[in-house]
Amino acid sequence: MPPRSTRSVAPLDDDDYPAYTMGRAAEMLGTTPAFLRALGEHRLITPLRSEGGHRRYSRYQLRIAARARELVDQGTPIEAACRIIILEDQLEEAQRLNEQLRAQGGEPQPKTTA
Repeated sequence: MPPRSTRSVAPLDDDDYPAYTMGRAAEMLGTTPAFLRALGEHRLITPLRSEGGHRRYSRYQLRIAARARELVDQGTPIEAACRIIILEDQLEEAQRLNEQLRAQGGEPQPKTTA
């Protein structure tokens, strides 16, 4: 998943700032660098690269990776875990847009059947 925004805030306050190396990210999640690489291969998270070509992860990406690890630890295959998380993210976005429409007075009329 690409970064969510390009906000101009201090790097330490920015959830999208790529502050963590692969080793540190894996350590924080209690997993291996190979697991993080697999999440990248399945296009769940795409870490930014340092000038030296090293992967860097943001806090937002770590939360996604932690959710993936939770699903995998429960026995879900990694491919399915990645798809579940993508669908959860799409659902959350649709619900947010729906709320915005309701707040603007564009609430859809409920269907009634006779």
